Amino acid sequence: MNKGPDQQVSHFRPHPWHGLEIGPDPPEVLNAFIEITPFDLMKYEVDKVSGYLRVDRPQRSSAQHPTLYGFIPRTYCAEHVRRLAPAAKRGDGDPLDICVVSERAIMRNEIIVRARVVGGLQMIDAGEADDKIIAVLDNDHVWGTARNLADIPDVFVERLQHYFLTYKMVPGRHTPARVTRVYSRNHALKVVRAAIADYEENFGA
Repeated sequence: MNKGPDQQVSHFRPHPWHGLEIGPDPPEVLNAFIEITPFDLMKYEVDKVSGYLRVDRPQRSSAQHPTLYGFIPRTYCAEHVRRLAPAAKRGDGDPLDICVVSERAIMRNEIIVRARVVGGLQMIDAGEADDKIIAVLDNDHVWGTARNLADIPDVFVERLQHYFLTYKMVPGRHTPARVTRVYSRNHALKVVRAAIADYEENFGA
């Protein structure tokens, strides 16, 4: 049986990095593609060629991510991002990472959430700028009114710092990752703009 126009099935799946919109009001309100939830004990990440989620590695430590974690579509960490991180030698060559605080538990990954930027962590990993933008779920009934990092309890930021400084840690070995700065909304917006500029220069608008 032939299907009508309103019943046609689309087999096209946009690449989550290159094919999704960056968001309704960048650099403040963005789309975040979620790769990892606080319930995941595996590290998942988007395969850059296919756009499908793949297993990167099992989490080595017992730490679990404090928030939803993913990236902002159509961003890239290269020279513009590096300039905002004086201790970095280069950008990490990935889309810009984002951590999204949600009051209700979200247990699924490979979803899109709308996020409002409130701050971030300037992380240097093996000499690479690897910033982590901190955001809240935009229409969240508890966190949705947050506009700056000061609106988020300090313990959330402490947990994020602890996670990113320890999730690769192996006893007896040096870890190359460090957080050199915790920044509020104004600097976070600069980092997002820089990542958008890096994407446009490297991949086209």
